[in-house]
Amino acid sequence: MTSVKVRELDAVVVGAGFAGMYMLHRLRGQGLAVQVIERGDGVGGTWYWNRYPGARCDVQSMEYSYQFDEALQQEWKWSERFSPQPEILAYANHVADRFDLRRDIQFETSVVAAHFDEATLRWRVETDAGEVFLARFCIMATGCLSSWNVPDFPGLDDFEGECFHTGRWPHEEVDFSGKRVAVIGTGSSGIQAIPVIAQQAAELFVFQRTANFSVPARNGPLDPDYERGVKADYENFRERNAMQAGGLDTKPNEISALAVGDEERAEVYEDRWRDGGLPFLSAFNDLALDRASNDTAADFVRQKIGEIVDDPAVAEQLCPENTIGCKRPCVDTNYYATFNLPHVHLVDIGETGITEITAKSVRAGDRAVEVDSLVLATGYDAMTGALAAIDIRGRGGLPLTEKWAEGPKTYLGLGVAGFPNLFIITGPGSPSVLSNMIPSIEQHVN
Repeated sequence: MTSVKVRELDAVVVGAGFAGMYMLHRLRGQGLAVQVIERGDGVGGTWYWNRYPGARCDVQSMEYSYQFDEALQQEWKWSERFSPQPEILAYANHVADRFDLRRDIQFETSVVAAHFDEATLRWRVETDAGEVFLARFCIMATGCLSSWNVPDFPGLDDFEGECFHTGRWPHEEVDFSGKRVAVIGTGSSGIQAIPVIAQQAAELFVFQRTANFSVPARNGPLDPDYERGVKADYENFRERNAMQAGGLDTKPNEISALAVGDEERAEVYEDRWRDGGLPFLSAFNDLALDRASNDTAADFVRQKIGEIVDDPAVAEQLCPENTIGCKRPCVDTNYYATFNLPHVHLVDIGETGITEITAKSVRAGDRAVEVDSLVLATGYDAMTGALAAIDIRGRGGLPLTEKWAEGPKTYLGLGVAGFPNLFIITGPGSPSVLSNMIPSIEQHVN
């Protein structure tokens, strides 16, 4: 019989994204023996996996970064207002190198089980390589958007063309030139990918179940004067952001949308639309609290969609019916204008869904569309998916999935009753994906 390799540690950290890297840095600084286990072959977490065309952060570069080290803040230079995926991944690698993190990260390894041993008060963590780690602390830095969702479309396995998921994009370049491409999904990743894929594809078919609100990014080169100003006062800049909703500079306007006249309200929205980005939702202080106020913002965006999209029928299909801001709004570059291109087609599947995928086509109701390539922009099993994929058991052998059978229950998204010394970074119940993730990660780790 082959003996099992057992290693005793102070802490095991699962995941080497921004959460796992900072957790390692802090624990190591306290003199603890730590092992990080990462399924990919590099650091970066969601920015390692999400390499789809147009992948970009919706938080401005000067804010979407670590603040724990002043020298790091000063030395790193971002090139764009909203950083693209390759640059964020380069930043993650820079941090790993700068703080010598890789020597305590085991790559290309997945954690399959984590069981609490009540006799020894230790977590027994097992990997797919047959290793066992015994540790006082088990920290899940598995990420909120790391378990990709592949719907059970009938016939998906029969498709003979290329099939990609935005959450697990190939590392090599994908070329859609001359191809008929179907993108299924119009969430954040779809909205970012569609305009870029449209630049290559011979024909692009966008299958939309639910229309989403999106505001323009107004991306461009980072203003050097803005960069100098932030770096000259980074500490106070961070402190001010920490006091705002979401942990980022939303430029809040402290009046109600209903406290001003139609003309003034339209001017405020126009200014926010012109500036771009998530601060659009802070145009007034009650958009998330009052339905009538929210309607004014939602109607403004619907009007913009109607002005941008030439075909009134397509514009109407792209207009969401719900409130704006209940889901994190998307931030885009030329998304709505892409539907003016003659080779881009919107397929509304709100009533039919995807009926079937055949060897060469996607069928929605009675309509079958022949395609060469399929892009699944179908999102994630968010918040709990990565945790549910691991056999996590607490006191009495209780599985975490049973503990959460009626929905996840945590203390501040950090801990779960009955699972001693198991910690989750930005877990369910925390601000998490409704916030600026890196400052939220730092807060949880701290």
